[in-house]
Amino acid sequence: MSDPFEKYAPSPVGPATHAVEVTPSDDADLATIPRALWIGVGGDVRVTTIGGETVTFKSVQDGAFPVRVTRVYATGTTATDIVAVW
Repeated sequence: MSDPFEKYAPSPVGPATHAVEVTPSDDADLATIPRALWIGVGGDVRVTTIGGETVTFKSVQDGAFPVRVTRVYATGTTATDIVAVW
């Protein structure tokens, strides 16, 4: 398969090239720090950011959620169908 962009360096604002489904956990960090989260069904999202703050984002809408996180918590997260992209 041809990729006309293979010679270009990835950009932090460019499209994601990797994705993995997120299982929220109170005990485990994500294996890879994503560029953003994709929220399939909106709700609250409790995370630890790459900067180390733990915060609950209230009423996150479906779609792209551009926050870099190390963990998505089960407790405090009501959004579902979350995918980490990078």
